[in-house]
Amino acid sequence: MSRLRLAFACGDYDRTRALYEGTVQPDGIDLTYLRLPVEETFFRMMRHREFEVAELSLSSYVKSLDLDPSPFVALPVYPSRMFRHGGIFVNAASGIEKPEDLRGKVVGTPEWQLTAGVWIRGILADRHDVPIDAVEYRTGGQETPGRIEKAAVDLGGRVRIEPVPEGATLSAMLADGGIDALYSPRVPSSFRPGGPVRRLFDDPVAAEKEYFAATGIFPIMHVVVVRRDVYERHPWVAQSLTKALHLAKKAAMENLYDSSALRFTLPWLIQGVEEARSLLGADYWSYGLAANEETLSTFLRYHHEQGLSRRRYAPDELFAPEATEEFVI
Repeated sequence: MSRLRLAFACGDYDRTRALYEGTVQPDGIDLTYLRLPVEETFFRMMRHREFEVAELSLSSYVKSLDLDPSPFVALPVYPSRMFRHGGIFVNAASGIEKPEDLRGKVVGTPEWQLTAGVWIRGILADRHDVPIDAVEYRTGGQETPGRIEKAAVDLGGRVRIEPVPEGATLSAMLADGGIDALYSPRVPSSFRPGGPVRRLFDDPVAAEKEYFAATGIFPIMHVVVVRRDVYERHPWVAQSLTKALHLAKKAAMENLYDSSALRFTLPWLIQGVEEARSLLGADYWSYGLAANEETLSTFLRYHHEQGLSRRRYAPDELFAPEATEEFVI
């Protein structure tokens, strides 16, 4: 009997590489893994639904739930997680020395709906008294002019936001003082030691560890989604893909801690793994719903408060039910 053929667009991650190499295969599925930059995957999936399965921005996915019918069904698998204090950059002459100084400033963001931006704005509002409407925003390409929102955003006039001038980029504007700060998942090209752009937090790692100690949150950035038409014809693919993604991550984490020879080009890799386990727990990159309910609930509150979803969704509304539980012998 033939296997179901599916195309899976995803980044180049150690935790999914076993699927790319074929050493882990989902039950009943012949998977074609398309290794693409995340921006390309998101744009093609949101605009044209090109893939049967894809990595997708958590924010864009939650926003898509407002559509009727919603085009995707997510699996509780998180190919990207990242603390975001290190994603706030400021112009060195802007007078911004601490988070509270962002109030009244002009801040760039490539798109309003970026998951990293949702987390940064939420954290600044919750923990540093910088409400989202205390800042004026500019959107546009970070390194190349002409970037647009992948999906329409209606903020109802609650936030002062407008695109950058034609031909301008956020990175260049940050360097020349056209904007005061930038919230971005990518390090801008204008960021160089001793240059006109620096990070807001001098020690972002310390700030992120302090944040985790206070909240228990390791921000989730991306989920894996199945196109709804595929899921409705073959609901079993949700569990099959989830199982395979768990196995791929397990293999990656075992390889990461192989101290016989460093697998990646980072001198203190082993010590870094040990520190992550000590601070965040043995399964510090956890998949599933139960282990991530507080993190997801916080993100969904931020998403609704920032005008990106019509209502505040609950974490258990996000995922295919077949992928949130498993049999027990």
